[in-house]
Amino acid sequence: MKKLFILSLFSLFVGIASLQAQNLSSSYQTAVGLKIYPGAVSVKHFVNGNNAIEGLGYFWQYGFRLTGLYEIHGDINGAPGLKWYVGPGAHIGSYNNNWTRDYPNRNSGVAIGIDGVLGLDYKIKGAPLNVSFDWQPSFNLVGYSYFEGGWGGLGIRYTF
Repeated sequence: MKKLFILSLFSLFVGIASLQAQNLSSSYQTAVGLKIYPGAVSVKHFVNGNNAIEGLGYFWQYGFRLTGLYEIHGDINGAPGLKWYVGPGAHIGSYNNNWTRDYPNRNSGVAIGIDGVLGLDYKIKGAPLNVSFDWQPSFNLVGYSYFEGGWGGLGIRYTF
């Protein structure tokens, strides 16, 4: 029993050390954090090589919006840890009565549409942090149809 406990403790230590080593490199597999403007919870995961998926949950005064993005990343020569990215996506959300009150010509209710993203992603070497800055234009197709060019912003995430 004592040997099993020591072996388990050793395995746990090695696992944590390897995760920590990954966190301190200039790349990452998964990151969780916040995106500022208009304010979202962000989860980003590389599925293979330079291809990642990102899920965003926006919660704001006019309702909520869930967005999924498929991002293709490329290295920037001479800048370890810095990548550009671009990709398509989609969103679904719901506008509340505050939306109708402040914008009387627009419908509240369900909103479904398509998104794009263009940005920069930087993994800080020596720290388990990732910072991104992007532009996320979208076109709402269901509900009130309109183009929105003001989404996107600064993302700060903890990397795994």
